[in-house]
Amino acid sequence: MNLYCKLPFGQLRHGNALVVEVAERLGRSPSSLSMKLCNLASLDPFHQERGIKGLSSVSRADKAIWEEFNSDWGQLGVESEEKLRALLDDAETSRQAIKGTKGKTTVKFPSIAPEGPTEVISSVKARLGQSFFRKSVLASYNKRCCLTGNPIPELLVASHILPWGKFPEHRLNPRNGLCLAQTQDAAFDRGLVTFDEDYRLVISPYLREYLPNEALVRNFLDYEGKRIEMPEKFLPYEGFLREHREGVFRR
Repeated sequence: MNLYCKLPFGQLRHGNALVVEVAERLGRSPSSLSMKLCNLASLDPFHQERGIKGLSSVSRADKAIWEEFNSDWGQLGVESEEKLRALLDDAETSRQAIKGTKGKTTVKFPSIAPEGPTEVISSVKARLGQSFFRKSVLASYNKRCCLTGNPIPELLVASHILPWGKFPEHRLNPRNGLCLAQTQDAAFDRGLVTFDEDYRLVISPYLREYLPNEALVRNFLDYEGKRIEMPEKFLPYEGFLREHREGVFRR
């Protein structure tokens, strides 16, 4: 399930280098692991709406794993990240294989220096969760800003729709994420822009107070009313976007 979350939909095939490596460590064939990944894809409601049925080999265990993750992303996102890294022996091997980022990871998690054993453990788990969420969100959008198309990893943010601090149960849920470039993420985080029921960009009246301004036109007004590039999996939950419109957006 961790691999399904972090691999773009088109990379679930048995020839993918990471699929091959993980399959070998599990003592399975790449084809069997690829089949499991495709089974999980068939359980994704987004793919079901697209008519993707998967293989007839979808098991009750596959369904149970899908349901378990969707009921507790916070715990299982971290646990699965720990298990994958242990399986690969080296966290750096995992980072290079997945090719999810280059340079600094950009995702909004509070940074608090650990002061003791408990704090150290919490800090480690936060970093694992941060890695899982970022890679899952970026993979869903093929590592491009869903609004501008910006493809530079260092400038991309796994942006939370529901604020990180107020909704801890959804911190690692990929459906609570959008892949945005840093400027657009900062505006979204502060309620200067939002997205309507059709996933189209809406501009805040507060932002308009600073017009005319060429930078604002290029970064925001040129995209007003534009629909985001839809993800290949984990469609943003409309209830989360509605909460953003009603509770974060500055009217």
